[in-house]
Amino acid sequence: MQSIQVILKTGATEALNKLPAHLSTILPCLPNTILFSDFEETINGSTTLDVLRAVDEDLKSTHPDFDLYRRLQHTGRAALTRSDLTDDPSTPSGKPTNPGWKLDKWKFLPMINETFHLRNDADWYLFMEADTYIFWSNLASWLGKLNAQEPFYLGNQVQIGDVVFAHGGSGFVLSRPAMEKVLGEYVARKSEWEEYTDKHWAGDCVLGKALADSGVKLSWSWPMLQGDTPGEFDYFGKGYGKRSWCVPAVAWHHMTPEEIREMWVFDRRWSSIRPLMHQDVLYEVIMPKLGHRKEDWDNLSGDGDGESAESVEDCENKCVGDAECLQYSYKEGHCHISRRMKRGAEKSGMTSGWMMERINGTVERQGDCEEIGWITF
Repeated sequence: MQSIQVILKTGATEALNKLPAHLSTILPCLPNTILFSDFEETINGSTTLDVLRAVDEDLKSTHPDFDLYRRLQHTGRAALTRSDLTDDPSTPSGKPTNPGWKLDKWKFLPMINETFHLRNDADWYLFMEADTYIFWSNLASWLGKLNAQEPFYLGNQVQIGDVVFAHGGSGFVLSRPAMEKVLGEYVARKSEWEEYTDKHWAGDCVLGKALADSGVKLSWSWPMLQGDTPGEFDYFGKGYGKRSWCVPAVAWHHMTPEEIREMWVFDRRWSSIRPLMHQDVLYEVIMPKLGHRKEDWDNLSGDGDGESAESVEDCENKCVGDAECLQYSYKEGHCHISRRMKRGAEKSGMTSGWMMERINGTVERQGDCEEIGWITF
């Protein structure tokens, strides 16, 4: 871990809620950590640094995206309103009316600049957000298999337009050569990159474009770095030619503070001589919490209205009638059945159920892992 610099990016609108879970679990144990925000303050003894301090002053003083930033610098936390603190639901284009979200896109390229000024001798730079959870032993083992002298850009691949980039919330990793290349690109054309950021809506995409322009391509890292919570992840699924079952788990996203603490307890219990794989998370974290039926719970069986059903029992029978159905959910006459298995999360008024015998059979058919599926390019 001494060779890995950890950077956690947050913002004033979420820091008091999300940061303490990290500060009370793993972050104090890590040798090299930087906390970046849009407001410098001390939380539970740790200081967040202003990642936007070197952004063009005219831009910060006039651009509407910086309204929240200007209020924070002038008045501090007293400037925050109820609407500032409201966590809007995500849309395909982010949270376009959320002040903290609009400001966030401006942080990514400055974050590279500020990080390298604080530490320029790390082998690896791990960037995460306040709702990201990292399995650090797996991360260290993974990076130990790669050549840190090469310009690596590791992340969960997503795409906007013609730009393929690493999803920020899933966590992403840059080697020092990659940091040097993108920093050179940013410093040489700082005003142009600020203009590009202004026209875009996703800061992680802006960073991906800058990396591509500097000659650094993304190394696709799903499902080691991926964007679901343990309750949302499809453990039996495949993607991008990879089967997740035997792949080591490195990152989870959209984690609540309670989920971060829960995973930290599990992380500390894990004592196997081999890396933690996605199948282990299913066995140890998810399976013990599944049952025949759970009220006020959404196991993510489907979107929209689904099929009509007279009762939850009727919905369950629909699942029973489909030999490949693994779970169902019911709410107010609407039934969803699914051939995937997910734990899901709380949702008032919804009832969810699982076909445990079928799920156990599916688990058995996954088989043992003859090899650990490290993604090493």
